[in-house]
Amino acid sequence: MLKDGFFLFTHSQTEGDIVKYDIKLNAEHSIFEGHFPAQPILPGVCMMQMVKEVVETHINKPTQLLKANDLKFLAFIRPDQDKLIQMDLEIKMEEEKIIVKASLLDEATTFFKFKGIFVQEL
Repeated sequence: MLKDGFFLFTHSQTEGDIVKYDIKLNAEHSIFEGHFPAQPILPGVCMMQMVKEVVETHINKPTQLLKANDLKFLAFIRPDQDKLIQMDLEIKMEEEKIIVKASLLDEATTFFKFKGIFVQEL
């Protein structure tokens, strides 16, 4: 789990199926020591884990990724420059499936986009 050590929620807002979370990254986290020394960037796998954990927080249930339809890494997230970012999600429940569209962004840049399907862990 990355939440509360690697990143924290500072604010959230929900309007229907749309959820927005303000996220603060821990630029001092040990992940950044190896990815990459002296020029840290947020690993793509961490972006995916953050989406998963935000979905789980929102629906208050553990999930498992069933399908990633579309992943786009559009810009580097540098923890020393991009300490505060936003995650925008559209979450729709369809039978057993949790349909998710997510973006990591700040005011000027979209860093990451995701479309996929999660299911509740049993």
